[in-house]
Amino acid sequence: MNKDGLLSISELARFARTSRTALIYYDNMGLITPLARGENDYRYYSDHQIATVNLVRTLKELGMPLKDIAKVVGNRTPETIMRLFDEQTKIIDGNIEKLQRVKQMIKTLEHSIETAREVDENVIELHHAEASSIFLGPQCDYSKGKTLDDALLEFYVYCENTDSAMDLNYSAWGMFNQERIERHDWKWPDRFYFSMPNAPAEKPAGLYLTGYTRGDYGQTDELYSRLMVYMRQNELIIDGPAYEEYPLNEISIINPARYLIRASIRVRKRHG
Repeated sequence: MNKDGLLSISELARFARTSRTALIYYDNMGLITPLARGENDYRYYSDHQIATVNLVRTLKELGMPLKDIAKVVGNRTPETIMRLFDEQTKIIDGNIEKLQRVKQMIKTLEHSIETAREVDENVIELHHAEASSIFLGPQCDYSKGKTLDDALLEFYVYCENTDSAMDLNYSAWGMFNQERIERHDWKWPDRFYFSMPNAPAEKPAGLYLTGYTRGDYGQTDELYSRLMVYMRQNELIIDGPAYEEYPLNEISIINPARYLIRASIRVRKRHG
């Protein structure tokens, strides 16, 4: 501080966690005006202006244009500032909700990758699974020459129309109905789904037969054939849909031929 107890522009910049350039710009806009000018036109500020600089910087970081901030600061009253705080609180709450969704998505993908790294790809596993939440799309439409890519795009459009704020960065996986699996038709899924927290649909609990293979999307014939053989040899019958997932896909693998595919079929004992 100088002898009058004022801060130099460098000191204010340090305490307010900003730059001298920003303070000069704020001065030129009439946002933060120095209390005094010294020799060589040096700017000096009150320590009370630290809070004002912090408010301006925070509003700017929230995306509010400086010209709008200048209008509020230049005509501030308790009412206008309270209204500004209310508006910005709503923006912050929206950002928090968005970040929470992103965090959930990252944790879901992280768990999928971590568990996939530990599997023995050559083992077929019969296990009881707990119910899990999924966002299930509509029946896929492959009529009139529509392809798998068309059906996937329609799934994304459906998700967006259902919830415009939904994070579409989850991996889209496929569900095959029981009749399709029984007749060995596992080329394209009946429906797509996201495995995501707090989703409205459910992958039901039950006994599942699960196997793995490596390959690009849709290269699953050998895997399903192995699962069918295992079922015959162990007196199992299909008791619900099959769920086809790619826990190691383009998110973590460069070569599509090395994607890890997991197929899980709900089954029951033939005489159980």
